[in-house]
Amino acid sequence: MPENRIERICIDKGMKMTGQRRVIARVLSAADDHPDVEEVYRRASEMDPKISIATVYRTVRLFEAENIVERHDFGDGRSRYEEATDEHHDHLIDIKSGKVIEFQNQEIEALQEKIAEKHGMKLVGHRLDLYGVPLDPSGDNKE
Repeated sequence: MPENRIERICIDKGMKMTGQRRVIARVLSAADDHPDVEEVYRRASEMDPKISIATVYRTVRLFEAENIVERHDFGDGRSRYEEATDEHHDHLIDIKSGKVIEFQNQEIEALQEKIAEKHGMKLVGHRLDLYGVPLDPSGDNKE
């Protein structure tokens, strides 16, 4: 099994990498969405049918504790995960479909810095999740 980004980070941190941890790391590295633990388990069990959901839960919690993955709550009652990176982005969540759109906007970033400064603070981090529904084609949104 070729090494992936998350596996490399784990090795660099000196973590023991079992075969099942490698599978879970591969699933999370390959994800282009924000899967919950059940979805990580489904994908991992396709690669290794012997993997248990308890192993996936423990491993995802370990990766989160080591700042290898980030946990998000997008308002649907499920914790979702993505690889932690140095590249900041925000999220726009379609509450009807659950689709998550990642975006970056320099105007929003500058405004947040300005707000922190106005209150005598230096911004050291933030998380922005926007929730929406698709616009009705007629422009008359009923929500």
